[in-house]
Amino acid sequence: MLALELRRKDSVVSVNIREHSAVKMAEIEDFRSETRAWLEANCPPEMRSPMRSEDDACWGGRNPTFQSDAQRVWMERMGEKGWTVPHWPKDYGGGGLSTAETKVLKEEMARIGARSPLTSFGISMLGPALLKFGTEEQKKHFLPQIARGEIRWCQGYSEPGAGSDLAGLATKAEDKGDHWLVNGQKVWTSYADKADWIFCLVRTSTESKHQGISFVLFDMTTPGVSTKPIKLISGYSPFCETFFDDVKVPKDQVVGEVNRGWDVAKYLLGHEREMIAGMGLGGMGGLGAGSLGAALKPENPLLRADLAAFDVDALAFAAMSERFFEMFKAGEAHPASPSMMKYAGTELNKRRHELVMAAGGSDALEWDSERSKNGKASRDWLRTKGNSIEGGTSEIQLNIVAKHILGLPGA
Repeated sequence: MLALELRRKDSVVSVNIREHSAVKMAEIEDFRSETRAWLEANCPPEMRSPMRSEDDACWGGRNPTFQSDAQRVWMERMGEKGWTVPHWPKDYGGGGLSTAETKVLKEEMARIGARSPLTSFGISMLGPALLKFGTEEQKKHFLPQIARGEIRWCQGYSEPGAGSDLAGLATKAEDKGDHWLVNGQKVWTSYADKADWIFCLVRTSTESKHQGISFVLFDMTTPGVSTKPIKLISGYSPFCETFFDDVKVPKDQVVGEVNRGWDVAKYLLGHEREMIAGMGLGGMGGLGAGSLGAALKPENPLLRADLAAFDVDALAFAAMSERFFEMFKAGEAHPASPSMMKYAGTELNKRRHELVMAAGGSDALEWDSERSKNGKASRDWLRTKGNSIEGGTSEIQLNIVAKHILGLPGA
């Protein structure tokens, strides 16, 4: 009798689970239909083509530069909907979507070829850190502005003497009672000359290397802030030297606890590496989704074999990325996983552009011509070298993987 009763209860539980799953699936499909209809009605036709280069990205900001009115409309509509950050809470400017709903939104955007409405270090790096460590006042003030693309952010981490050893930073913040007085220099600050605000690591105590760092936010128009672009071998100048001379920072613009900014920095680095890892998926310059071999159509059989091997690795990375991103967003990923993904993604992206150069032959080496679009292929190839340095070099990522994931002795 007891066994019969247990089987009956198990049967009831199974039925309830199936019914609950069916309801959830129906709700998701309803959301998909609504999302598809909204995107069809609101995504301008001009925004339904792949981004050809970084120039096609929409960065927003106080004084945004739009390539077209369609780009402006797309950012504004998605910002109003909260879908520039669909997984953020609605109270902070997000869409309040579940993980499943966010995935559906991405799938439906991909179906029509919709571009990302907003590229922002505020979304990919600062936002997650504020959600975890920020005060309620900081969240309500900064996050909605980030979601709507009203403020463009840059990152003040690396210094001339503190790159891979980031905790060795020397930029100093002195306590002046009602404010901090910041002096020092940052380097490799991406788009600092175009940013409105900066999230920055400063030293507030010399008693401990890691426990004397604070994470601060301040306006780039604050007196004493200056920038100098660094021209790269590719011809681009996305990086800057950034100087702070007696910069006053209000006390309420410290994120997290004073002298505990390293906790915030490490958390943010995970999100930065997640963002950089996404380069392994392609997405710009016509080298995004789909077979690279089919796109290039080389005649050389050895090159075709290399391209086929790359396509297999790219598909494997895409599958691994989807699993990683879902686990990372749910807080279930290994703490060192972003380093693994960053290494794999940037190295894959370097291979992608090396194959493009190989397939292009001597024509791909053109530097200044209308035919080569001002040397686009070679400039993009050279830029990928920086991807494996920024956010922590490939060697640093391998050390982290060896020590924290593989547990190798002596790592």
